[in-house]
Amino acid sequence: MPRLSEVDRHRALGLLQAGLPISEVSPRMNVNRTTIFRARQRLHETDTVSDRPRSGRPRYTTQRQDRNFVRNHMNNKFLSASASLRQARGRKNQRISENTVRRRLSTSGLRARRPYIGPILTQRHRHQRTLWAQEHAA
Repeated sequence: MPRLSEVDRHRALGLLQAGLPISEVSPRMNVNRTTIFRARQRLHETDTVSDRPRSGRPRYTTQRQDRNFVRNHMNNKFLSASASLRQARGRKNQRISENTVRRRLSTSGLRARRPYIGPILTQRHRHQRTLWAQEHAA
């Protein structure tokens, strides 16, 4: 089952305040009944429906930097991760690794690439390759 966003939690709690029981709200929101119950319980305990802070390592890059990585790679598809690093620094001027850039791009469905180094094949090369493949396939 999907996780409820903060907007969906507010919507679910609005349905509960309108008088609908949890058993009717949960199928409308496509979540389990306990999810709605816990959202209501969190509202009563903390007066908010937002997520509680979680432990974990702090991120080196901000969301703005992540968007800039994606924008730069959309404009130049053959930009390498190391070239992106030359343009950016992490929080508190920390060094960002190439793997961090690659991970940020992969979450957007992109890959850091390097330009092809080697001979550029022409249409004639491709034609000869298909002829060779046809001869050796039989």
